[in-house]
Amino acid sequence: MNDVSPGTPRPSRARVRAPELTGAGGWLNTGGKQLSLGELRGSIVVLDFWTFCCINCLHVLDELRELEERHRDTVVIVGVHSPKFVHEADHAAVVDAVERYGVHHPVLDDPELATWKQYAVRAWPTLVVIDPEGYVVAQHAGEGHAHAIEKLVEELEAEHAAKGTLRRGDGPYVPPEPQPTSLRFPGKALALPGGTFLVSDSTRHALVELDADGESVVRRIGSGTRGFADGPADTARFSEPQGLALLPDGSVVVADTVNHALRRVDLATGEVTTLAGTGRQWWQGSPTSGPARAVDLSSPWDVAWWDERVWIAMAGTHQLWAYDPAAGTVAVAAGTTNEGLVDGPAEQAWFAQPSGLAAAGTRLWVADSETSALRYVTKADDGYEIRTAVGTGLFDFGHRDGAAEQALLQHPLGVTALPDGSVAVSDTYNHALRRYDPASDEVTTLATDLREPSAAVVVEGDVVVVESARHRLTRLRLPEEAVRVESAAHRTQRPATDVAPGALRLDVVFSAPVGQKLDTRYGPSTRLLVSSTPPELLASGEGTGTDLTRELTLNAEAGEGVLHVSAMAASCDDDPANEYPACHVHQQDWGVPVRVVAGGASRLPLVLAGMDAE
Repeated sequence: MNDVSPGTPRPSRARVRAPELTGAGGWLNTGGKQLSLGELRGSIVVLDFWTFCCINCLHVLDELRELEERHRDTVVIVGVHSPKFVHEADHAAVVDAVERYGVHHPVLDDPELATWKQYAVRAWPTLVVIDPEGYVVAQHAGEGHAHAIEKLVEELEAEHAAKGTLRRGDGPYVPPEPQPTSLRFPGKALALPGGTFLVSDSTRHALVELDADGESVVRRIGSGTRGFADGPADTARFSEPQGLALLPDGSVVVADTVNHALRRVDLATGEVTTLAGTGRQWWQGSPTSGPARAVDLSSPWDVAWWDERVWIAMAGTHQLWAYDPAAGTVAVAAGTTNEGLVDGPAEQAWFAQPSGLAAAGTRLWVADSETSALRYVTKADDGYEIRTAVGTGLFDFGHRDGAAEQALLQHPLGVTALPDGSVAVSDTYNHALRRYDPASDEVTTLATDLREPSAAVVVEGDVVVVESARHRLTRLRLPEEAVRVESAAHRTQRPATDVAPGALRLDVVFSAPVGQKLDTRYGPSTRLLVSSTPPELLASGEGTGTDLTRELTLNAEAGEGVLHVSAMAASCDDDPANEYPACHVHQQDWGVPVRVVAGGASRLPLVLAGMDAE
């Protein structure tokens, strides 16, 4: 851990020349122009290494919006899209994602991770700041760094204005032409009792009711402008809404994802109210239960009515939460906030961006997207248990049918209970609708040639699929026989790090941002959690502690695996005159693929914030 003690003169920033930006997919949001760092000289450049499957990356996109607006004449944000899944290396999918998530800055499509490797990036998301003279001056992994980057930008503006090296003016962003479609990247759908469909029109920040044909617009709920406002259908505001569920009283609950809230829609009037959430994102240390309107949430992606409560796929914290309408409370129901695939008692289980829910009798099915898994919640004598039907972990995915233990999915976002007791999985990045049969423990493919299906509903024996990237609902007859698909298995393209057997020093690098200091008022301000897949990869060093440096021992016989590292640091504004300084949490989870080989590295640095001095 690297930090600066209060009162110590801050060291001058390291000057490392920024490597050029290269990507085989080319540039987006530039009007067809190819950019280079030389053309951006004179501006402060913030590189955002992201991939569109990653909820933490989506959080950072939201964090950067205000920085973009306040410093639009001095700062150029460049998204460097660095794929995890095979589908994310498809250029058309990146084009869709840039529009879907409202990315209003240039984006470099880097499907081969060329720029990722040049900048030695190890995690999604990672932010790199380049000064107007073309030198890297800071690197931050994970979320929660907007305040620190804002302070650094202000410092760089003053420094380079004085030197005459700051250039003010419009950036290179060129918006794409808007497309006239009734829906734009819809997220989820709900069949209403009257025979119509309610659809979350996510990119347009609204809900749309469609007639029984699935095409004709009956009404829109929400103004269509991003925001957080209750009220009548034409003035209420949402921000990228996703999941929908019908409540026993006939109203609809909405997972208002980027507002970190649950909203209620009165179907008779279209009136929108807020059920849960404050509009602020949940951070470590925030309450995990309490009055629903007083507790922060984090990117709720789907909702389902099960066991007398609204269950919430809380993608932002890798958990399931539950809202109790009778008591007016919310609470964590399953998951630890650690990202991965671990079954067992609900309070010990790990999820990875749960994004789809479906209630079916004694089971609540979960599409756990980042582990490409189908999982479920079931009742136990003393609570709930989490079990996995399909999927093995964060880095294995593909399209393979057959026995569930060896079947593969690719980032599924939706799950639907079918009348025969099986479930349909919206296998989003495989562009397919899959079926899991608990009776036979087999996975088959029901339909292909869908475009990023994100949800489905059953209507009169048919299944209506939300084809998110085709901006429509598609009605399919449930086939009696499955489609035959060529089997494909994949692993993430991220290169593995060669590490030596035996002792390995793990260093999480953290420097408190300019004008801040570590918050030690209530004890240690840092936390480090380490584990591995498979568990035998680590002979010692796993577990939780407060020091950001740790000695690990790797088992040479393990060969290869993944080190799971979760780090958090809390810092507060360093102003003795301020009795109530603002405090900030910096956190990141890394999954680092490693190979244990003779001659490999004996030190593994992971930058949370700052620059690695070694």
